[in-house]
Order: sequence, then structure tokens, then C-alpha cells
Amino acid sequence: MELKSLLQDIKQRKLKPIYFLMGEEPYYIDKISEFLGDNILTEDEKAFNQTTLYGKDVSLDEVLSTAKRFPMMAEYQVVMVKEAQDLSREILAQVDKKKNQLEAYAENPQATSILIFCYKYKKLDKRKKVYKAIAKSGVIFESKKLYDNQIPTWIRDEVKRRGYSISPKATHLLTEFLGSDLGKITNEIDKLELILNGRKEITPEIIEENIGISKDFNNFELQKAFGTKDFTKAYRIIDYFSQNQKNHPIVLTIPILYNFFSKVLLYHGLKDKSKANVASNLKVSPYFVSDYIVAANNYPMRQVSGIIATLREIDMKGKGVDAASATPTDLYKELLFKIRS
Repeated sequence: MELKSLLQDIKQRKLKPIYFLMGEEPYYIDKISEFLGDNILTEDEKAFNQTTLYGKDVSLDEVLSTAKRFPMMAEYQVVMVKEAQDLSREILAQVDKKKNQLEAYAENPQATSILIFCYKYKKLDKRKKVYKAIAKSGVIFESKKLYDNQIPTWIRDEVKRRGYSISPKATHLLTEFLGSDLGKITNEIDKLELILNGRKEITPEIIEENIGISKDFNNFELQKAFGTKDFTKAYRIIDYFSQNQKNHPIVLTIPILYNFFSKVLLYHGLKDKSKANVASNLKVSPYFVSDYIVAANNYPMRQVSGIIATLREIDMKGKGVDAASATPTDLYKELLFKIRS
């Protein structure tokens, strides 16, 4: 079920007796369960009719026994099972030859109970009878992990939803610094929202001042320096990284550069080099297409292939393979030398 339609149904009180929230991305599981907890019962009703259980502390039998109770002076009772993945074996286990406990409950759920499972980092097999039983009487929502290339769009949409805008470079900085953890990203956007103080755009300068990400010394600027063959700037950034290895470990920098030059190689192979087609095939924002065009003009296809091979070699050395005594500073310098050659 799509997130928007799910939340809309809850708002309109088109409620189901079971909500099974599962998947690799915990952010949406937390958000939906929080929304359910906030919108089904009034504050007065919650005292007697809202129960939170934790998978590591209870059995499935206890969960279902709680769900079979009747509400007190309310239309519904809400039973929230957090960390339900700890009940994974019980949820899938058969208690007789035909079905398991949850499957049996899903076939005849308590109409006045809303049972919510927060089943993080895992998902039910769609072929299982228990999945089909829950899907028939309730809602199954799969919270999928976003791909890295989807994160910038997610950040931009989240900022827009709050009534602000964010520059492409600022989006890239947040993506690089925070990765694909939507919870972390949301927390940082919350902080930025508090300090915007009337300003409507999140800029690299605001991020540098308030989150501590340098707008000049980061992996995005390093790949851009290599792409434009500004080796003086690349050396300054590498020197900064060498002195701040805790925040800029080489094992994270190399994959970013590898991804960049892999896309430059892909660009070389495209017949249609229109901006829209390049953005679509490289899975990048149209704003950054020019960076790949410049890099492709500076590095012929054969040279790009050599750089990719070098990055693989440096990556292995950074992980201690055939270079136990090499320091990150040594490897950064070797990388610069070989790309420049």
C-alpha cells in the first residue's frame, strides 16, 4: 500500500484490524506507527486502551491475547508491537499442520482492536499463508530502503514539504555526510529548520555553520576538482582529509570517486548525450550533468578505465591488502599522482 493513501485512510478512520509494517527502512515504520498511535484514540482514551509491547519481552501468544481484549469506553483499543522482528520465529512457526497463531488470528481478528506490528529490517515472504491472511484482513506496508541516488530527491522533497528550498550543492553535502539514513537526515533538517530564522533556502553556508560540514573540503568538491583537472585544489582537499581522517576516512572517499568516474565512463558510451538522457542514464540531477560532461572532455574513455582500475587498487590497499604499512596520506598522494599522470 502506498504511504499517502495509507495515511489518508487512517485520517478518514478507514481502519484495519492489523497493520504489519515491515522492511529495511525503519524511518517509515516509525512514522506510520507514530501516526497510528496519535490518530486513532483521544488522549483520554489512550490511558486504558493503548498498549505498547516489545518483541523481545513478550511472546506472540501474549500479543494476541492482548489484542483479543475489548476496549474500555472507546471504539477501539490499540496494541503496538515494537521490535516485532524479535518475534520472527513465532510469527512464522506453525502450531499445527495447517496454520500458525498469527494466521489464525488474521482470519478472524478482533474487530475492536487495532494490532500494529513494527517488523524492522525484515519482511514476510509473500508466498507464506500468514502473509496472505494478514493482507486479506489488514494492511501490509513494506518500507523499502532508498537507493543512494534517490536520497537527494528525497531531501529536496522533504525540505519542500516543510515550506523551504535547498540548493543542489547543499543537498549533495547532506547526502554525502549523512548517507541514506533517513532518520539522521530528518534530524538534521529539523535542526536547520530551527535556525533558518526567516530564511527560506538552505545553502551550503548554512550547513557549514550549523552542521559542521565544510562546503569547500568534502568528497563532492574533490570529485569536482578531479573532473576539472584542478589538481591544486584536489591536493588541498586531500591534505585536509589527511589531517582529518576520522571525518574523512579514505575507505569512504574511494567509493565516491569510483562512482563518479564509473558514471563518466557510462557517459562516454551514451549515443544520446542530451542533458535529460544523461541525467536519466547516470541517475543524477540535471544540475550536475555538466560536471560529467567536463570530466569526459578532460579524460578519454581509456584513461577513465585506467582511473577506475587505480581506484580499485587504492581501495584494496586502504583495506590493508598488499599495503599494510601504507598510511591514508600515502594512499591519497598515490591516488593524486596516478590520476594526474
